[in-house]
Amino acid sequence: MSDLIAITFDGPDDAAAAMHSVRSLEHDAGLGLEDTAIVTRDAGGKLHVKNEMSSGTETGAAVGAMLGALLFVVFPLAIVGGAVIGGLIGRAAAPGIDGDFVKQVEADLPAGGSALFLLTKGGDPGLLIAAMRQYKGRVVQTSLDSEEEQALRDSLK
Repeated sequence: MSDLIAITFDGPDDAAAAMHSVRSLEHDAGLGLEDTAIVTRDAGGKLHVKNEMSSGTETGAAVGAMLGALLFVVFPLAIVGGAVIGGLIGRAAAPGIDGDFVKQVEADLPAGGSALFLLTKGGDPGLLIAAMRQYKGRVVQTSLDSEEEQALRDSLK
């Protein structure tokens, strides 16, 4: 089962720093990231979104490229076509973080603030919570159980 976590921060670089900590957990502690997004609002109020591909899209593209490679002898453009079609199928099967939800959080983000969106799968939520202790932020929404959510809220104070 996947967990959605959305956190806002007062600083423009805080979400990116927190994402860096989460990425180290991905490699060191086996935390699975299905989708991530970082949103910042600069001092002028302009939004900047860094949205990474969901693993469903990546997996679909890889499978499609492999199938395309098998058919390359018959159709020279099969690799590219297979990757594109596979990516679209993967994106439809695992769409990741809901874009409407991201826009809702963006609307409430103050100038100079940032937000981190995570869609996690597997791994120990306690490690993620511990990694967030060094940051000051506000939990917007999670699908963690109530005890884990409260621990995350407490760690961000």
